[in-house]
Amino acid sequence: MGASPSTSHNVPNEQREVESLAASTGSLPVLQNAFSKLHHPQTNLLPRRTLQQCFNLNYKNPNSEAPLVVNSIWSLLDHVGVSIADLFFVPEKGGLSWVEFVKGYVKCCGRMPTSMVLNTLLRIFCAAGTKAGLNLKLEFESDDADCKVGGYLLPVDVLMIFWMSWTLLWDSRTRIVSEEKVDLWLPDVNHLVLSAVMSCAEVGSDFNVWDCSVADLEVQLPAGKFLQWAFKTVPSLTECFTKFVNARLHNCVALENALGPSISSLGDISSTKARDNYLLSRGRAFSISLTYRTVCEEVLKLCCPIKSDETDENLVYKSSLHGKGLNRFWSNIEGYHGPLLILVSANSGDAHGGDASDRKWIIGALTEQGFENRDVFYGSAGNLYAISPVFHAFLPSAKEKNFVYSHLHSTGKVYEPHPKPVGIAFGGTIGNERIFIDEDFAKVTVRHHAVDKTYRPGSLIPCQGFLPVEAPISEVEVWGLGGSSAKQSQNSYKKREELFTEQRRKVDMKTFASWEDSPEKMMMDMVSDPNAVKREDR
Repeated sequence: MGASPSTSHNVPNEQREVESLAASTGSLPVLQNAFSKLHHPQTNLLPRRTLQQCFNLNYKNPNSEAPLVVNSIWSLLDHVGVSIADLFFVPEKGGLSWVEFVKGYVKCCGRMPTSMVLNTLLRIFCAAGTKAGLNLKLEFESDDADCKVGGYLLPVDVLMIFWMSWTLLWDSRTRIVSEEKVDLWLPDVNHLVLSAVMSCAEVGSDFNVWDCSVADLEVQLPAGKFLQWAFKTVPSLTECFTKFVNARLHNCVALENALGPSISSLGDISSTKARDNYLLSRGRAFSISLTYRTVCEEVLKLCCPIKSDETDENLVYKSSLHGKGLNRFWSNIEGYHGPLLILVSANSGDAHGGDASDRKWIIGALTEQGFENRDVFYGSAGNLYAISPVFHAFLPSAKEKNFVYSHLHSTGKVYEPHPKPVGIAFGGTIGNERIFIDEDFAKVTVRHHAVDKTYRPGSLIPCQGFLPVEAPISEVEVWGLGGSSAKQSQNSYKKREELFTEQRRKVDMKTFASWEDSPEKMMMDMVSDPNAVKREDR
């Protein structure tokens, strides 16, 4: 590697200190391997140009689910790699020494608070945007990671921040299985941008979230408010950057042989376009994954599937495919013991007589366990989501534990004086649920957060108000996040149930071959003299 082992007595204190900081992240072996492959053997230095190429992004003509692609995003992505190298890996001589290389890694990916990494992400965006010729209004007091950030962002700037972060995540995930660059797929993240706009900017009550172009909005989002919103709503946004740096360094051997731009195709792009038929698009799955401080691997599979069939494997139920109603729902989710994500799409009518189809919204709920047929609330954890047109996450409030309610018609009782509601609910209390889906999956009722102490307050749909909102359901989806083990366990459960059902239906005709063994004779004997004592055959 060109540097003395840290266990040696002649290792400088500075080297020992930075190696200790890198070791705390678990990345020291990766750094050692990367430096040994990329450094110049004669000078024992890592050329700056080599490191810039290591982090280089060069995507052209991508696929997109977004209605509009801002062309300046390509110039921004072209300068991200150079900006990372220039900001953090600063050489004192002709190239980076081992200590300078490790120090740069610790500076950008070391253990630090989320707020500092968010500052780092904004700094990279600002540096790359300046090189790309964008007119940005961000201001940094100093070069420290925890410095105060001033100025403001426009909605189009926020859009490009999310697309940049998505590209870093996409690149890190696709390089797991491919040494070459995979075609980029840009998601629709307008719901995330609108969430930041509604939280950080001053918009009027007449602002129409259903009909606006975020690229054309001229409102200003103060940098401080945006960072506060990101820390609260999308805390895992920073992991897109750290995962990218680690993945590129891990694959530096392959990158060393092919540092130039190369385009390849992974998976079936036609299957990627089929995601338009799902409520859980890539952009919506991406936004949900950002709400985790420790990102769930199964959610990332929904964002960036490595194989073309991974998405369908996670789909447990879809009302338009499997049939609407609680019974059809139950036949598909029964036996699944793992986290489940349920999405509900509905339409709200316009109070001024507009078309209800133009006011489509999507809400969701994440449960940490499977559904149970119970007439009381249950569960240990979960989240509620306002997904479209504006994204918000409502985590548990730690005040109550009424996470999930799922009740079918009782089969053992003929009459119930006080029957419990039949359907699925999240939050609130029985009869006053925050979200309630009826047994026919025809209508969803959304109530004000004042009725619910389980999840944090906030509006699940725009212009919700204090009165309950009843809306016709257009689609329901359930996605399994328990991995292959949960799916295999459900398959085993279904096979056992099918076997038991088949055994109950099966009649062995040999048993009833004679009159003496027939059930008719047994019934006649019982009717004629049910109390007769029979001698036991020995």
